Amino acid sequence: MEEKKMPHNLILENKNKLSITQVEDVDTFDESKIVLFTAEDTLVIEGYDLHIQKLDVAGGELSITGEIVSILYSGRDSYGHKGKGFFKKMLK
Repeated sequence: MEEKKMPHNLILENKNKLSITQVEDVDTFDESKIVLFTAEDTLVIEGYDLHIQKLDVAGGELSITGEIVSILYSGRDSYGHKGKGFFKKMLK
């Protein structure tokens, strides 16, 4: 039986608020770059004064504020994904 995947959504408001669903983990973050993982891809958000306002890993929701300059999707393994992100390492 084929597994039904939930939709992945990005909502960008005025280039300064980004809401993302189906987030599995955050790998790294600082004020200029946030790297996170969805079920299928790695997502790199770049900008200025970036802040994570909400992170619900269990629900897969992430909210970011700041000046968002770029959003880049890459394959799951193309950004050096090693299987454990920042928060999984912290909760180990």
